[in-house]
Amino acid sequence: MDNQRIFIWGAVALVWFFVYQAWVIDRTPVPATPQTRQQVQVPGPESNSALEISADAGDLPSIGVVSDDAQPAPVEAAEPVTGSRYVHVVTDVFDLLISTVGADIKQLELRRYPVAKNQPNVPVRLLDPAASHTFVYQTGLRIPGAGSEPTHLATYSSAQTEYRLADGETELKVPFTWTDENGLTVTKIYTFSRGQYRIGLDYEVANRGSADLTVAPYLQLRREAVTRERSMTDVDSYSFIGPVLYNGEKYQKLKPENLGEEPVSLTAVGGWIASIQHHFLVAAIPHPGDSYAYRVNLNRNGQVLESAIGSAQSLPAGQSISAQQFLFAGPKLQDQLEATAPGLKLTVDYGWLTVISQPLFWLLRKIYSFVGNWGWSIILLTMMIKLVFYKLQETSGRSMAKMRNMQPRVKHLQERYKDDRQGLSAAMMELYRKEKVNPAAGCLPIVVQMPVFIALYWVLIESVEMRQAPFALWLNDLSSKDPYFVLPLLMGITMFFQQKLNPTPPDPIQAKVMMAMPIVFTVFFAFFPSGLVLYWFVNNLLSIAQQWRINKVVAREH
Repeated sequence: MDNQRIFIWGAVALVWFFVYQAWVIDRTPVPATPQTRQQVQVPGPESNSALEISADAGDLPSIGVVSDDAQPAPVEAAEPVTGSRYVHVVTDVFDLLISTVGADIKQLELRRYPVAKNQPNVPVRLLDPAASHTFVYQTGLRIPGAGSEPTHLATYSSAQTEYRLADGETELKVPFTWTDENGLTVTKIYTFSRGQYRIGLDYEVANRGSADLTVAPYLQLRREAVTRERSMTDVDSYSFIGPVLYNGEKYQKLKPENLGEEPVSLTAVGGWIASIQHHFLVAAIPHPGDSYAYRVNLNRNGQVLESAIGSAQSLPAGQSISAQQFLFAGPKLQDQLEATAPGLKLTVDYGWLTVISQPLFWLLRKIYSFVGNWGWSIILLTMMIKLVFYKLQETSGRSMAKMRNMQPRVKHLQERYKDDRQGLSAAMMELYRKEKVNPAAGCLPIVVQMPVFIALYWVLIESVEMRQAPFALWLNDLSSKDPYFVLPLLMGITMFFQQKLNPTPPDPIQAKVMMAMPIVFTVFFAFFPSGLVLYWFVNNLLSIAQQWRINKVVAREH
């Protein structure tokens, strides 16, 4: 098998990898991820919001270790709450509403992340109670035997209707208070930090009554599990959307369609639950040192319910206890994810080549810290990768140059043995041996570099740092396709010239396939992230320069 045939099969394998990947994605149902901002009345100091909350009393978690057949505690369904007061909180990164019902964050928008490049004033909304695409975060305490419980259905009070993180402040605390007729007081305090997407939630529970109590904190995420159509031309659709669970050691992505018949239940220390989508996530994180019972299922409303409830704690009369939880709601910034909870960084899904993708991202980010432009960072990374594989590519290039010079002799052998395929094969091998040419030398660089290419593909797809990152001229978003298809066309042209520097396949069919390959790749790459096409384009330019030089050197040697 000659060098060109190996190249052809390598290129075909690359194309079929992405075709297969797209085929699998197109047939995998996933929950829809709303990215469109809905109009909601934000209350002022003297007004109430008319935002409606759906009833979910049946989703209260039960105390105790969760078993496979455990069900939520039976509670009468609550009527939809309307006209409730909402506390408006604004920080440098968030714009959110906290309801006095449950003292839970009902709506959360990311001020620094617009939905689209051409919609700078429409922020990404992660949490949203709208009935058509519900995504809510719920917290509370279960207290068996008490007359009432401070669950996510209880009504809290707030001293203010609006809180803002002022210039110069690094931290903002937002407290809510609940009190029952028996002297139990619960204070929920949200802590927001400047520049951080981690939100602290502290409970202060005081039992001023005469009876001893048992308290168990819980947190949960509830999200609509509707499906949407996938498309290989839509970058967002390439990422997993849905629930994930971390048990302190193992990270699991859970398909919503499987949870109805096979809910997931376990008890763990150091775990967390989350719902992820392309570039963003919402994670509910218990205190890392506490044991929590986790359950993920599809509830009766067709929503994915991820819940975690802590071990029951004794609260004697006249005593107080505290509990701590965290919420991470925002972009998948790896530094912040790693600092928030163990394993949370795994939500940046680089797939099966994470071991290569993570170092590539680390190096890319280091380069960016110096040049300040992700496009130039990709170009410099491409040059570094090319330098690493330079000697390997040189060996392949010399073999291809020699084969190119041997083309007249190969054609002579083909004419001489046109009716004797076995004799032609033997003569060709003898010619390769005399000229010290290895026809398989071009295979190794392709095999070695293909995993790097695929790993970089996932880095550019999954890394939120690349989202809507501009490069130059018309390329204003390296994570999406070139809007004018200029870069894919240039890449196809470089691929055509690269082929001209290599020997023409002796087989006419192979030659036609090679001629069509630049066209096929141009069409295929037209829908890839422009950052990835930029990498391939620059890699082709460097390969052309290297092969041109090698051809000149080999020609002088002969």
